[in-house]
Amino acid sequence: MSQAPYVQNTHLLRTSTFGLWRRLRSLLEDQGLDPAATVMVNLFPDGGDHEFGQCIDEDGRVYSFELVYDRETPKAADRAVLRNWTDITDTWQQRAFPDEIASAFIWRPPSRKTALPA
Repeated sequence: MSQAPYVQNTHLLRTSTFGLWRRLRSLLEDQGLDPAATVMVNLFPDGGDHEFGQCIDEDGRVYSFELVYDRETPKAADRAVLRNWTDITDTWQQRAFPDEIASAFIWRPPSRKTALPA
């Protein structure tokens, strides 16, 4: 049984050494998100020069964005930029991929762990 895309994408966001994922981690940090606590709902090609993505931050805010770079140019992902960064927290149910976002909310690991005294 294959993993859901948000499980695979989140794992790649947090661990991949591939240029695209390293650059995306840096860009998310620039937006104030912690890549180690962010769930990457989806990221896929959506035109010749960009990828469409949606993510959920550790506070449960939902964002959509485009990651823009020339996929035909070697190492271009290292210079990718974010475009159309949009907080869709209040409207994600009426936007693209609401079922995937809802499932990612259910799946996402807790953002904080609390250690209780024994």
